[in-house]
Amino acid sequence: MHLQRTVLFAGMAASLFLAAGWATAAEGPATAQAPQPKAQTAKPAGDTVQSQLEASNWVPDGKADAPRVIYTFTDPNCKYCHKFWEAARPWVDAGKVQLRHILVGVIRDDSPAKAAAILQAPDRAAALMEHEKKSAQGGIAPAFSVSPDVRKTLEAHRKLMMSLGFRGTPGIVVIDSQGGTKSYGGMPRDAALPEVFGAL
Repeated sequence: MHLQRTVLFAGMAASLFLAAGWATAAEGPATAQAPQPKAQTAKPAGDTVQSQLEASNWVPDGKADAPRVIYTFTDPNCKYCHKFWEAARPWVDAGKVQLRHILVGVIRDDSPAKAAAILQAPDRAAALMEHEKKSAQGGIAPAFSVSPDVRKTLEAHRKLMMSLGFRGTPGIVVIDSQGGTKSYGGMPRDAALPEVFGAL
């Protein structure tokens, strides 16, 4: 099954460049006035996409046996990533969806260190929850140092995000209970949330 990529807004404002060894990307705009989504076919094939996502160093949010899995490329400084996390709460709390956060550090200078604070934590899921709950205060404190392994992980995540056609965060890939795959660039509009998360 091919990856179905749903474009939720045109002309995502995201310029990527390398600085001090880190790739930086502008956050995508809010999608409140976005055009109607259009489904498009994209490569690679869905099963390949799923295996690549599964092999990433994702952080779980929700029950492991949830019928719908959603991978989301998340920068700790991305306010739209936090809005997506908030929007998902009813489905996650009901056991309908598990979010799998693939952390990247692309928006601000301290994004890699904040991502590292989560990835290097003894309980990564708890660290992610702490970060999201403290979003209004800037989220989790950046790690004092970023280990070489975490730097490699973040770079691998950035490359995977780019290879799937995302130029900003959140980049969202939905795996439904039948194994179907769709992706969404940016924060979906409220009207699209039932399509993204499924029945509640």
